[in-house]
Formats: sequence, C-alpha cells, structure tokens
Amino acid sequence: MQIGAVERVRLGIFPTPLVELKALSDHLGGPRIFMKRDDLDGLGMGGNKLRKLEYAMADAIEQGATTVITTGAVQSNHCRLTAAAANKLGMNCQLVLSGEEPKIATGNLLLDKILGVKGIHYVSRLSQKEKDASGHDPVEEKVAQIEEQLRSNGEVPYYIPNGCRSLHGALGYAGCVREVVEQLHDLNLAPDCFLSACGSVSTQTGLMLGSELYCQAQAKVIGISVSRDKDYITNKLKHSLAEAHDYLGLNGLSSAEIIAYDEYIGDGYGIPTPEMKEALSLVARKEGIFLDPVYTGKAMAGLIDLIKRGELRKGESVIFIHTGGLPGMFAEAQVASLQF
Repeated sequence: MQIGAVERVRLGIFPTPLVELKALSDHLGGPRIFMKRDDLDGLGMGGNKLRKLEYAMADAIEQGATTVITTGAVQSNHCRLTAAAANKLGMNCQLVLSGEEPKIATGNLLLDKILGVKGIHYVSRLSQKEKDASGHDPVEEKVAQIEEQLRSNGEVPYYIPNGCRSLHGALGYAGCVREVVEQLHDLNLAPDCFLSACGSVSTQTGLMLGSELYCQAQAKVIGISVSRDKDYITNKLKHSLAEAHDYLGLNGLSSAEIIAYDEYIGDGYGIPTPEMKEALSLVARKEGIFLDPVYTGKAMAGLIDLIKRGELRKGESVIFIHTGGLPGMFAEAQVASLQF
C-alpha cells in the first residue's frame, strides 16, 4: 500500500514551519541546526501526537466510535491532544490517568478540564515490575471497565493506547520527513540527521521510516530517550519498524540505522537535569523559542552534547523535532525546579 492512500483525518495545520536556528548554531560552532516546529501544528496547543492522531482518529471514525478512551500520566500531552481531537470530530473522550488527583489542576490537566473531557479517572501508578508481580495493570483494567459500561449504554468505544499505536506514529512521522525534505529542497539542501526526544518510540519509528522512503536511509535518525534504556528502545524500534514495513508491504527497502542514547535521562522521566535547564535557557535566550522540561529540553541537551563530542559536525544539516509539550512546563511539579 502507498502511504498516501492510508486513511487519515485532517486535524492539524501542515506542513509545520521549518526554521533555522542560526544564532544557536553559531554559538555551538557545529552543524546547521533547523527546528521542525511541530509545537505549532494548530490544535489543542500543538505537539507531535497530532500527526499520529490523524491516523488513529480516522480508524476510530471507520469503526463508528462515539467515545475515545486513552491513557497517560496526569500531565500527559497525548491525553490533551486526544481530547482536543475528539472535540473537533464530535466525539466524547474519557481519560485514564496514572497517579493521584491533584488538589489544583495545572498544566495539561487544567487544559483537559477546559476541553470538557467527559470522564477523568485516576488509577494507581505501578512500575512494570509491580505489574508483573501483582499480575494486574490498573490502567488496562479501568479501560476495560469503561469500555464495558459504554457498550452497555449503546455507545461504541475506541481505545487509543498511551502515545498512540506505533503504526500510527510511524505513518505520521514519515509524513514529517517528507515535509522536511521538500522544505530543505527549496534551500538546495538535504537532511543529514533528524533528532528527537524518544518516549514511546513511535515518533522515532516514523522518522526512520521517512528516512527510508524519502532519503534512501541516508539521513540518520537519533533518539534521545527520556525514560527507557537503550536496549529497550532498540528492541521496540525493531518491532515497530517491522510492523510498519509489513503494513505497507515494503520489501527490499534500505534499512535505517537505529541510533538511541539513554544517558540524558537523569534520575528519571520528568525529573529535571542541570543539562536540560541549561539547554532550555540557551535556546530561549539565543532564539526566543521555548522548550519543555520533559521531552524537548532533554533532547536539546543531548543535541548540544553530541555537537561538543564531535558526533554532529560542521557542514551537516541537523533537524531537531520540536515535539511540543509546553503546557507541562506549567505543571505544579515543574514550576519550582525551573527557577533561574
């Protein structure tokens, strides 16, 4: 199947801008740095999940869904955008959030409430080790309860996993690469490298698929992990990319190299690091662009370090994907740590 023939519902404003960060590039003395502004894609305060939701929501419509259910942390960017997409398409939305309900809604949770989410359910946050030991997952169990209740009321539920299915992410971010190739072509340039934060890996999967389809796999794709170790990411990327290849019927395609770094996570997901704060401040003061502390801040810290280490060099064109997430900066848990 040609990727352009896959069902998709238009939710965002694409192509998003591609801007050169000349002041930052000059300051770092490395490659030409371009930023793909997927934080400006036009719905629900923007972010990378919107490209993925265009495919997920098209599938929901095909199945006659009346309510979408999705999951995430209390400050989930994905949940915010899913709720916004559901509103735009006339569907209800229910969220299952891992963690305790805060006394005051801030950041993404505040926006969820403004969007009028039909139901917000809080469940215990368990590690994978705790899930394995107990034999149950509170999130999946709650989703199943909601689905059963909705069906008994005559509704058609559609479940979107946290961060969207890997296939939907692959389709969405292959399209992002196509946009970048066309935008750089106007400058007589071609991308040498794409770099993004890596959480659920579907964004990196799509960038790799896009490099295969539109760059003959000659543009490397670097993922900066914000939560998982390199081995986990590498294995998941292999499976996700294979799923995309199978779905599209791609055979004999040049395979993109898997490149992932896990040394910029710090003490854990969503926990600030000094390098992240330095990167966030530097980009704001050199380019007037804000990054978020959970994803793009740590990804930029990785980019800066790779330039210092000589792994990204002068003469190259590096594309940094701004995946959004700015509402998370105003979460109560982040505000105190972002004092300068």
